[in-house]
Amino acid sequence: MGAVTPLGVGVEASWRSLCQGKSGVGAITGFDASSFRTRIAGEVKGFNPLDFIDRKLVRRGDRFIHFALAAARMALEDSGLAINAGNSERVGVSVGTAMGGIESIEKNHELLIKGERQKISPFFVPSFLCNMATGQIAIEFGARGANMCSVTACASGTHAIGDAARVIQWGEVDAMIAGGAEAAIRPLVFAGLEPVKVMTVRNDEPEKASRPFDKERDGFVIGEGGGIVILEELEFALSRGARIYGEVLGYGLNSDAYHITAPDPGGTGAASCMRLALDDAGIATSQVDYINAHGTSTVLNDLSETKAIKSVFGERSYQIPISSNKSMLGHMWAGAGVVEAIFSLMTITQSIIPPTINYETPDPECDLDYVPNVARKAEVKIALSNSFGFGSTNGTLILGKFSS
Repeated sequence: MGAVTPLGVGVEASWRSLCQGKSGVGAITGFDASSFRTRIAGEVKGFNPLDFIDRKLVRRGDRFIHFALAAARMALEDSGLAINAGNSERVGVSVGTAMGGIESIEKNHELLIKGERQKISPFFVPSFLCNMATGQIAIEFGARGANMCSVTACASGTHAIGDAARVIQWGEVDAMIAGGAEAAIRPLVFAGLEPVKVMTVRNDEPEKASRPFDKERDGFVIGEGGGIVILEELEFALSRGARIYGEVLGYGLNSDAYHITAPDPGGTGAASCMRLALDDAGIATSQVDYINAHGTSTVLNDLSETKAIKSVFGERSYQIPISSNKSMLGHMWAGAGVVEAIFSLMTITQSIIPPTINYETPDPECDLDYVPNVARKAEVKIALSNSFGFGSTNGTLILGKFSS
């Protein structure tokens, strides 16, 4: 597994801060946000792409590609999987993104408007295309198998993992480099989201701004970064002596078919998505030990997800610990689903459930166990991870403890 997040570069650094309840949210430094209603974000700090890729590739690729390549390199090194002439056609890539190279679009469009069209880079289009993180990973590491890109807003990373798992199940490949990356902390994105009024305006207290399920929540915080996991067919993994963090037991995806930005208020689509994943895994609701919630910190999403969980799990929903990593990371868009899947696997292997920080004022309508403010020790054998996105799209992964 590999990750670049607002909490750190690398899975261990990010996980350590997550369990300590630290926030990665702060004032925006990447551009002058003084004129915007929202002036905070979950920026990645201390990341040098040259630590992971060569200078030429850094110049020619957008920031979201840098995140994806760095996370992929970390994940491959962690896995010990060597891609070579003998297996390259049996290793594929599936990496999602919501917005692709938005920074590249901004900068090159500015050149066009200024009448400096001749300065637009020949690498402009290859740097902003959504599938270029997937493509660059395949080229960099020689993965010649299935090559896919999920572009499903906030569910992109979850769909990328689930779709990759199915390609393995179909027998197309033995292994997939799967995940998501996003670098959308840009003026154009903030300008576009302002009229939608989904972002927090708690600028004076950035570390307390993302507060999923809290009654005083007022919107999400944009985050950036990426994560990659190496998925392998079980016998292939065992034959090479791979370290196994866990299993992808089930995957569900569907649509609310309700609204372009708002979730179904009753959580009907999200509930159906969770049921699809549980059915795919062949497990009962009584077997789920933990839910890694989508938990964006918007009024509508948190209430809708709470209703969906109650619909699926009934009275037992009050006994299942639930937490939102976004309380510390902000919303990493395509990076969210995969990073949350990574942290769910860490929960399974480390027996620690990260908290939902900034849970200070209980919402009578969001009345479940959100693991408020302090991490909790608990044995977790099966975790459910949710991702819901603009465009009424939903994705759920069921991850389980591996036992030989």
